[in-house]
Amino acid sequence: MCILGFDPGKDKCGIAVRSSTGKIYTHEVIASSQAIERLASLCQQYPLELLVMGNQTTSKSWRQKIAARITIPITLVDERNSTLEARDRYWQMFPPKGLQKLIPQGMRLPDRPIDDIVAILLIERHLQSK
Repeated sequence: MCILGFDPGKDKCGIAVRSSTGKIYTHEVIASSQAIERLASLCQQYPLELLVMGNQTTSKSWRQKIAARITIPITLVDERNSTLEARDRYWQMFPPKGLQKLIPQGMRLPDRPIDDIVAILLIERHLQSK
């Protein structure tokens, strides 16, 4: 079984699918306008048992939109400080190269959106709370 992580946003969303063994099958950042369709597609592609979503900003409206289209249970997870934590995780997953190594980690900025890494962290937070 797998868990679907979803970091909702106004313009872009992070999505991740993690197996019960800890394997990350996919993680991506997509436009918010494509999110519901992509979530539905992932529900057909993987044996998902749960959707874990951040509980801030737009979560209430997103939860309603998702529930209208997808039948798996949805649970909300505290997403405070998840962006800062995701930056650290980004550098673990994608170590800096060249001159980037010389810049202190706290001053480095990822070269792409990290909403998908936030989605991975939301899954982990849910599992840690169990």
